[in-house]
This record gives sequence, structure tokens and C-alpha cells, in this order.
Amino acid sequence: MNQPFDQREVRRRFARAAAGYDAAAVLQHEVEDRLLERLDLLSEAPARVLDLGCGPGRAAAAMKRRWPRAQVIGLDPARPMLQQTRSRSRWLRPIRCVQGEAEALPLAEGSLDLVFSSLALQWVQSLPRALGELRRVLRPGGLLLIATFGPRTLMELREAFAEADQAPHVSRFPDLQVLGDALQAAGFRDPVADRDDFDLRYREVGDLMRELRAIGATNALAERRRSLTGKGRLARMRAAYERLRGSDGRLPATYEVLYAQAFAPQPGQPRREGGGEIAAVPVSSIPIRRRGA
Repeated sequence: MNQPFDQREVRRRFARAAAGYDAAAVLQHEVEDRLLERLDLLSEAPARVLDLGCGPGRAAAAMKRRWPRAQVIGLDPARPMLQQTRSRSRWLRPIRCVQGEAEALPLAEGSLDLVFSSLALQWVQSLPRALGELRRVLRPGGLLLIATFGPRTLMELREAFAEADQAPHVSRFPDLQVLGDALQAAGFRDPVADRDDFDLRYREVGDLMRELRAIGATNALAERRRSLTGKGRLARMRAAYERLRGSDGRLPATYEVLYAQAFAPQPGQPRREGGGEIAAVPVSSIPIRRRGA
């Protein structure tokens, strides 16, 4: 499941990246757009929508344009990200900005018709706990749409650092099975999951690291090295990564993105069984689609 993060450090790094996030977040925007396409699953306009981990509010603004009469809530743990979201908000029909965490949502039970979350849930301490909160705030039949990183994400950088340093530098993200289990544990019904693989290319590993820094996605693991990595370790990491340079003269960086859609259950569905939530279908029957970038 998720690794323990230093949540204060996560907030600090995303806060620092807020002003320049949009300029650097090319992949994040592509994933967000692919998730926005799935809003067609809704047969009618929602009244209340949550963009969980809204960042600078690009998706929240898109949903507000799509449904002008809906109350769109942008929630993020980093206040400067919410300031960016407010700058996208119109005076007459504003986006409501809320600072908060996915695992303790400051929202009423059954108050939302839609929860949308693109590339935010990989930062939580407990995926089951976060999904349990999302089930709590969704009305019966409400739609959950999420995208999160899978385990192959940045595997080249992780392996290169592993050759240079015993301390962790790159997070390990849950796979489709873990995501399906967590949806089952939270009691969602009719879940469907699929994945995209993105193969990005960089001239130098330093370009990749600068991009990660620009969007706030640097090492915030609780077990990270607190001192500087050091020139020697960085040189060994760069040498290990250099062996991956392709015939095109560039270095690869893999991103695996997992998507899931599911609906909140109707009233009366059992909520606890053996200490955990239960779902309408076993995880083995969740349809899984796979596609490339």
C-alpha cells in the first residue's frame, strides 16, 4: 500500500511549486484531460462536485464551465495551490476553495454527486482510509473518478538511485490489484479500472529531476535521507541512468497511470464485514482495460 509520507513536507513542496506548476505539468494535464473525458458517464448535471487534490484548479475550472450551476469545490492541502485556483474562479460563479486532506474531508456525509481526483491519491498515507472518506461524502449513486500513479512510474529513476544509495528516493505506488482491493474495501459498486503507460524522453536525467521539482513531486518519504544526497551518490545515480540511453539519444522515464470509476452504494448496503467495508462485486470480477499512451 502507500508508503509513509512526511505530510508536512508534501504540503510544503506543493506550496512552493504552485506558481509554476501549470507550466511544467505537461503529463499531469494530459492525464487530467483523459479523466475529464469520462465525465460523459453522468446522465445528468451534478449539483455538487469535488475536485480532490485540485492543485491550481485547472480541472475544477473545466467542470465549472461544463456545469455553471453546480457548486464545484476545489480541495487541496497546499494553500498556495488554492490561491491559484481562486485566480481561475469567476466572481459571479466562484469555485469554492477548501484546504484539507483526503483522509479527513471537511465535508458532510452524502453531500456530493461527483468526486474527481487526478494524480492526488498517490500522496495519501492510507488509500483504503481515503477511499472510505470518499464513499462517506458521496450520495448514494454518486460517481467516483480517479487517476493515480501505478508501480512502474519512474522505475528507471528508482533503480538508478538504488544503485547509488540505500535510502529511498522514489515512491512505490500501488498496482491495479491494490487499487481494486481498496475500492472493494470502501464498498463502491460497479468499479471499472484501466491503465495508461507513458514513455517520456529526456535529454539528461537532470531535466527530469528539474521537472519533478517544478511540480513539487520530489522525495517526501518519511524515511528519506534528511541530509544532502551528495555529489558522489548523484554521480553514481547518473551513471546508472546513463546506461538506459536509447537509440534516439535520450533517456526514458516511464509513467504508469491507473484510472478507476465506481459508484457509491445505495442505502442499506452492509458497511462492515470482518472489520472492513464490503463491495457489491469481488475484486476478481472488476473489468480491467489496458491501453497505451
